[in-house]
Amino acid sequence: MFKVFKKWWNYWAAKFNKDFNDRADPAVQLEQALTEAQEQHRRLREQAVNVIATQKQSELRLNAKMAELEKLNGNARQALIMAADATKSGDATKAAQYNTAAETIANQLIQVEKDVDSLKTMVLDSTQAADQAKAAVAQNSRLLQQKLAEKNKLLSQLEQAKMQEQMNKTMAQLNETVGDSVPSLKEVSDKIEARYAKAKASTELQETSVDSRIAEVEMASANLEAQSRLSQLRQELGLNPAETATPIAAPTAEPAAEPVEQAKPATSN
Repeated sequence: MFKVFKKWWNYWAAKFNKDFNDRADPAVQLEQALTEAQEQHRRLREQAVNVIATQKQSELRLNAKMAELEKLNGNARQALIMAADATKSGDATKAAQYNTAAETIANQLIQVEKDVDSLKTMVLDSTQAADQAKAAVAQNSRLLQQKLAEKNKLLSQLEQAKMQEQMNKTMAQLNETVGDSVPSLKEVSDKIEARYAKAKASTELQETSVDSRIAEVEMASANLEAQSRLSQLRQELGLNPAETATPIAAPTAEPAAEPVEQAKPATSN
């Protein structure tokens, strides 16, 4: 029963996580990822600072022990010299005291030498750790710079994707119904094209119909009848078909003058 409950829990957790990722703003998630990376880099720098500080402290302690060691060496030599001088002068008591002081200094010297050796090892280890910490910080800094550059690139791609999605949405809206009382542009275009095609088809049908041919025949017959009537009128008027080309025929004044010249001799007789 517990395993079944655990499976259901994992399933719903994965489902909620997927739904959240689908609905989340990529720009916000990108900012969150970079903020986390910057926070990790800050913690890494703090750790590196602590390691380097430890190395610096070890160096300071080593330098102090080295100074103490040098001082003890000087004191031990001085004690031995003073003991030797006291022995030469015949002062056995002072000679014994100086020798005791020299032994005490020698014991301190031995302990300080051990401390110096330990500090040298510590300094070497801390120096190596500090170098590794510096390298880690430098490497992480480069990675962080790359992530920042990648962020700018991803944000640019995100803006382009949003613009393309908005363009696709706008183009899709042009082909969709805006409202119940407002048709889409595609619907209006289809309607106009259908009416134009119907009107064009009707015109072509009229041009090729029997009625149109009959009308042409009747028009031709009327033209023939009119020409026949005109020919009849020309014959009644004594007009030749060639003369009809010029409405004003040959001059009529000259034929009228000839009868006048013939009438003059008749009156003289």
